[in-house]
Amino acid sequence: MEVKKTKINGVFLLKPQIFEDNRGYFFESFNANKFNEATDLNVQFVQDNQSLSSKNVLRGLHFQHPPFAQAKLVSVIKGEVLDVVVDIRKESDTYGEYIAENLNEENHHQLFIPEGMAHGFLTLKDDTIFSYKCSNYYDQGSEDGIIWNDSNLKIDWKIKNPLVSEKDQLAQNFASFVSPF
Repeated sequence: MEVKKTKINGVFLLKPQIFEDNRGYFFESFNANKFNEATDLNVQFVQDNQSLSSKNVLRGLHFQHPPFAQAKLVSVIKGEVLDVVVDIRKESDTYGEYIAENLNEENHHQLFIPEGMAHGFLTLKDDTIFSYKCSNYYDQGSEDGIIWNDSNLKIDWKIKNPLVSEKDQLAQNFASFVSPF
């Protein structure tokens, strides 16, 4: 597994070693010892989630307030996404900045997202299956979000009219956001 740092401290792009032959492929999708050694972290995942979306669905930008904040390890099982992470840690040098990575069923890349990040993704193919490993359990009362098309964040989603849930359309803007991190 190759682990690359991103411009946001604590966010890592993971590239697994893939073994392919005429039968198909095999790769280790997660190994706690290798992950913790490569990242100098000790993250314990307690919940796995999966979503299925049609093309041009945008989900996010989501996070949970402490003490239910979640670190996530995300990947695509089928299809492709533009995955976006926004740093919402007040004391961070990259507060309010974002990264965007293409994750898909061909490259098998994963993105590790620490607590203190808002996360979202845009599906680029029909029937995209997205997987999340989470370090904390979902808590409905702690969920929150920032509007996906916030003019201050200037995220280039590469689409004008994605399919967005009503809840995500009503999320707060970044200018009025008070970070709990």
